[in-house]
Amino acid sequence: MKVVTAGIGLRAGHVLSILKETMPEIEFAGYVDPQSSHLDMIGLDVPQFETVDEMLAETKPDLYFVGSPNSFHLDHIRAGLEADAPYIFTEKPVVVSIAETMELGRLLAKHGGASRLMVGLVLRYSQHMVDLRAAISDGVLGDIVSLEANEHIAPYHGAFFMRDWRRMEGHSGGFMLEKCCHDLDIYNMVTGSRPSRVASFGGRKSFVPTHAPTSNAEAEVFHVKKSIWESTDDPFRSDGDIIDYQTAILEYETGANLAFHTNLNVPDEHRRFCVMGAKGMAEGDFVRGYLKVTRRDGSVYTDNDYSQGSKAQLGAHYGADHMMVSDLADYLRGQSAQLPVSIVDALEAGVAALALDQARSSGQVVDLRDTWDQFDQYGLRT
Repeated sequence: MKVVTAGIGLRAGHVLSILKETMPEIEFAGYVDPQSSHLDMIGLDVPQFETVDEMLAETKPDLYFVGSPNSFHLDHIRAGLEADAPYIFTEKPVVVSIAETMELGRLLAKHGGASRLMVGLVLRYSQHMVDLRAAISDGVLGDIVSLEANEHIAPYHGAFFMRDWRRMEGHSGGFMLEKCCHDLDIYNMVTGSRPSRVASFGGRKSFVPTHAPTSNAEAEVFHVKKSIWESTDDPFRSDGDIIDYQTAILEYETGANLAFHTNLNVPDEHRRFCVMGAKGMAEGDFVRGYLKVTRRDGSVYTDNDYSQGSKAQLGAHYGADHMMVSDLADYLRGQSAQLPVSIVDALEAGVAALALDQARSSGQVVDLRDTWDQFDQYGLRT
């Protein structure tokens, strides 16, 4: 199986190296990246191409990996669809605007690409979500009524966002889209619907000059995670325009509500969720590694500790990276018919994130019903 990639940074290198371990039959046939910082993760002898079009035409790959910065995704995915690549994998978020979402919807409808375009929304692959889907399928929670959740990341990670290319909305689409699209996707999954109205508040208060470290020793934590392309040194005085805290409220098509909070400067980080249904509840934390599902009579349906024993979370994203690659391998080998998350799921999570930033900047509630009507005209949702 021939694989090529547009972009070979840390994330692309990590996923592709795991894929190679899982599928030894893979041959890396080419890459495009003017600043290939992690080529060693797939092999220094992989041929380099000047353009994506040239690479696709010459190699005719079985799998085309899109691991470039977010603002390049639409053009790179379009190239793969027009070259009729059998399979395309794109990192999240898929695109960076509502307009790009609609354009990709048009392209997918035109080229029939929804079934061959895969996406790296790894939280759906996590053991937490595997077990939560089982509980929902068993009817333990009943109709989903309300949810509360957060994504709180540590200062070293927050500083990375403030130094990296992701600090610029023009490149990343904003922090809610870049980082929290995972979370928004799984809550779409849990409710079985999409947000119909959203509101949001937030800004930047931690990564500002007032709170800059006063010593070199204190500053070290803010440079743990390295950045390469379009990076800057000082996270407290950068030219970035993303937020470092945000609170969001979402009302879903089913009537369920979600309250969600993110913060980029939380020393004891966590990624918690609590789902309340008419018949039960589920609570968990990806970072601390547990999921507990309780029926309304107080009996416990499941109480899982993923931090130790046979269920210990191994590797990045709470073990979900390896689980995702395992499922991708089965899909690519024809051993499974579908994946836990689709490109349509990813686009819908992206729309939710973009709408939340629109609500934050405008100070208004954003109604998404017309947006969904426009998106649904492409006939992608089955």
